[in-house]
Amino acid sequence: MFRRLTHVVPIGNLFVGGDYPIRVQSMINVPTQNITSTLQQIRKLYEARCEIIRIAVPNSSSANALLKIRTQLQKDKIHVPLVADIHFSPSIAMACVPYVDKIRINPGNFDEKFDTFRPLVKAIKKEGKTIRIGVNRGSLNKNILAHYGNTAEGMYHSALPFLQIAAEENFKNIVLSFKSSNVSKMVEDHRIILPKFDLLSFNFPVHLGITEAGNENYGRIKGAIGIGSLLLDGIGDTIRVSLTEDPINEIAIAYDILQACDRRSTHAEYIACPSCGRTQFDIQRVFNEIKEKTSHLNDIKIAVMGCIVNGIGEMGDADFGYVGTGLGKINLYRRGQCVKVNIPEQNAVEELLKLIESCKE
Repeated sequence: MFRRLTHVVPIGNLFVGGDYPIRVQSMINVPTQNITSTLQQIRKLYEARCEIIRIAVPNSSSANALLKIRTQLQKDKIHVPLVADIHFSPSIAMACVPYVDKIRINPGNFDEKFDTFRPLVKAIKKEGKTIRIGVNRGSLNKNILAHYGNTAEGMYHSALPFLQIAAEENFKNIVLSFKSSNVSKMVEDHRIILPKFDLLSFNFPVHLGITEAGNENYGRIKGAIGIGSLLLDGIGDTIRVSLTEDPINEIAIAYDILQACDRRSTHAEYIACPSCGRTQFDIQRVFNEIKEKTSHLNDIKIAVMGCIVNGIGEMGDADFGYVGTGLGKINLYRRGQCVKVNIPEQNAVEELLKLIESCKE
């Protein structure tokens, strides 16, 4: 599957871009100076397989906390890349460089004279670390808005001077992001902006996300549509599904989006029909039972189909299939080929598990 070719960029003990896996990120939502709570959230996110963790650093007390946070993580052997999120203060960005793996700056809120950005680039280059130039539609500066409006062109020109300074310093450890709370604009922005930067050889990795997406189903839907659309375009090297919830809830949905877009396989995948009057077994119960007993498996696709009308074709790329063939009767398939027929329903799940296990040997 096509993927936009980008520079490879280090972030702590990981790499992003190129052919490396698309990384899953989240962000701490407690005050950074509350070191105990910050560490608790980092540990939980790390255990949930969050690969990069961002921390807001709005003031000097937050910056001062980073040393203690980093030191404790090293003692606990939690090796997860940390990102300092900076908006208004170049001096605080400089103070964070020794203690994090990436600095995120927002051009709309950073010094418009650019005289403070060059020293930051030099400091980060010396440390072998990375910058994210993260443009948000909601915070374009007044000069950009006056010339270009709140548009993709405005976002392009917001980032451009920072990339030009980095190029003058021969610095390429850069990640880009172009975020919006509007899904269609966010998708359109990337499709307009990135080809322009690629022509300038500014083909840096891209972090994807929808800002202020909200919570519950709607927040997840917005994230899935916006991020998923660009992943299918071949765009995206790290992602965050921003939710107004406990940040740990962002991780599972992020991995699900990556798997649904065929970008990473981290758990078993399932195909299941919604059922209809032709289905002659309790497909919802059976599907849940099969998921429960196979969810620990990785890189496997299992289909549970109510009948043979569409079941055979729809599960064509599944590794294993469980298909109803009549009242209380089930056929089992292996890569589209029927291997067991007319199994009594009460034995069929167990027979499926045996089939899967036999193919692992």
